[in-house]
Amino acid sequence: MANDGKENLLKKIISHAKEYGFVFPSSEIYDGLSAVYDYGQNGVGLKNNIKAYWWKSMVQLHENIVGIDAAIFMHPTTWKASGHVDAFNDPLIDNKDSKKRYRADVLIEDHIAKIENKIKKEVTKAAKRFGDDFDEAQFRSTNPRVLQNQEKIDTINQRFKASIENEDFGDLKALIEELEIADPVSGSKNWTDVRQFNLMFSTELGSLAEGANKIYLRPETAQGIFVNFLNVQKTGRMKIPFGIAQIGKAFRNEIIARQFIFRMREFEQMEMQFFVKPGEELQWYESWKKKRLEWHKALGFDESNYRFHDHLNLAHYANAACDIEFNFPMGFKELEGIHSRTDFDLKAHEEYSGKKLQFFDPQENQSYVPYVIETSIGLDRMFLAVLSSAYTEETLADGSERTVLKLPPILAPVKVAILPLVNKDGLPEKSREILDLLKYDYNCQYDFKDAIGRRYRRQDAIGTPLCVTVDAQTLVDDTVTLRHRDSMEQERVAIGALNDRINELVAFSRIFRQLPA
Repeated sequence: MANDGKENLLKKIISHAKEYGFVFPSSEIYDGLSAVYDYGQNGVGLKNNIKAYWWKSMVQLHENIVGIDAAIFMHPTTWKASGHVDAFNDPLIDNKDSKKRYRADVLIEDHIAKIENKIKKEVTKAAKRFGDDFDEAQFRSTNPRVLQNQEKIDTINQRFKASIENEDFGDLKALIEELEIADPVSGSKNWTDVRQFNLMFSTELGSLAEGANKIYLRPETAQGIFVNFLNVQKTGRMKIPFGIAQIGKAFRNEIIARQFIFRMREFEQMEMQFFVKPGEELQWYESWKKKRLEWHKALGFDESNYRFHDHLNLAHYANAACDIEFNFPMGFKELEGIHSRTDFDLKAHEEYSGKKLQFFDPQENQSYVPYVIETSIGLDRMFLAVLSSAYTEETLADGSERTVLKLPPILAPVKVAILPLVNKDGLPEKSREILDLLKYDYNCQYDFKDAIGRRYRRQDAIGTPLCVTVDAQTLVDDTVTLRHRDSMEQERVAIGALNDRINELVAFSRIFRQLPA
């Protein structure tokens, strides 16, 4: 899809999300707050179902993974030990003409992405030209234009990585200027120097500001897991390897928070820290890479929307790291991170707290600090990925059009809509009986207003997978019409069998059985 098409798609998704109660700008009656959003009635349903999919697959399906919910506020020394006070910075650069602020690394990454798109265009053209005989690997390794662009990417990446690792911000600015990177808004190339910017929000704890301690809103949820390592290990009698999972809010004072809910200042993370024996971390790293990608693919979206991206510049705590990137309307961006964090975190907290954070291995008859594999996914980004994949505009056989959210049934905020064909002749009463039958197991919606076709379209727009239509025949033989969202096909189902039939179509177990053990 061309860039204009992708930008247009994002605008449509933002508009649809607001119109149908998924996402609203926060404090909108006061003109909103930059990069802060509220989830509406359908949005919170979708969000909670994404959480449930992650939590159940991570905790319920793994006997050696348990969950916690740590506090947002933590002792300030936590963030000194973790490195966030000294190292949680982004390289900031301002454009002197537009007065806009950017992350220097993002400007360079976006420039690299443009070169990658040139390669993709060459590959796409060649694939069309050669058809089934096309050998993409050979084409990429021999085509002069592809090789030339790949060499540009490799050269930029090599210098980019060195500048970041050495904190050589002068060279980072020089690279931006040599690549002739322009302000995306104004086109100006008049840049300030690059400087560091700490992303943590600080506040005060105490009744009086004068005597208060400076603390931080947590910038990640992982540290709440690390400081509770011993609590969980001992009370749960956990044996290595084991994991601790958590879903919770985090806060970052992002330099540039944009692209709808992709990058926000208040967001939610779904993280799992998996504690392993030192020396076994890289095989577990590869295992969790595979498991997490399968988790995403099990939702049934186009698999070409996912790819791995290995980190060029490893964080100070990691010996291996990659992202699962998703093809958002803005292009491929990070959706989930998988990191081999070594023993950095537990050792750092040992040092700063003076407490031993070790595991006694009875087989080895020794204690050691476990290594950690982290899987971390942004819940809000996952929400946007699902919404982007599900949003569909269709022209039907009769020439009419519909906008439908083809959400995986397990994630749909409303599972079943109960619709009396007409609002009279005993159909509303019968419909209410069916609603009372189903509401204990499924989030249902009762809708009687407007023509049945219009009601179907409303349910399509919020992603409801099933509609139960109650008509005159229902009063005769206790059967209803079950209408399927994606195919719009209908089947006649006995009311007594309705619950089991719906469960077949929307139960979590349908997807869970596809996941690797």
